[in-house]
Amino acid sequence: MARALQDLGKDTFRRLLKVTVNALEGKDCKESVQLIAESANLSEEQLAFLISGMYTLLREALRLPVSTFKQEAFKEDLKELRIPEDFIVDFSSVVFGNRRPASEGTALLQRSRLPGIQDFKWRVDVAISTSSLARALQPSILMMMKLSDGTAHRFEVPVAKFQELRYNVALILKEMNDLEKRSILKIQD
Repeated sequence: MARALQDLGKDTFRRLLKVTVNALEGKDCKESVQLIAESANLSEEQLAFLISGMYTLLREALRLPVSTFKQEAFKEDLKELRIPEDFIVDFSSVVFGNRRPASEGTALLQRSRLPGIQDFKWRVDVAISTSSLARALQPSILMMMKLSDGTAHRFEVPVAKFQELRYNVALILKEMNDLEKRSILKIQD
């Protein structure tokens, strides 16, 4: 993308940046892109390359919280990507400017997510006999998860694996509890 930006005029770049920001905010930009393509004398491939690169760069930058993402570090990263100095200021003003909350909010709504657990049921099942053994008496845990996308998954877990899961969850909860007790993490008045 940096090589394509070298040949781009500042006016054309700003129009492309505006279209990209509008796309991040969820607005329809087809007509604007067509106008830029006609006036900037860019091929459809070059235009798609530039807009997708700018969109990806801004989307990833907006994902990071402002508290940990510093403007100087962002500018240094853009320099390493060989983005022209004139354009770095414009990118930085979009990421750290007054339109960030709108772009950030839309980016959060549009991000892809994995489905969450909506319902979880379990029961202990004891197989009294199987086709190969007359008396098995092997317990197992049957679990059923309903996910937020409407799918349901049913699976069987042997007791040993369930005990391992239970132990690891208890260990993580204990470690979280220990971390919360540390004075460095407590809010002090």
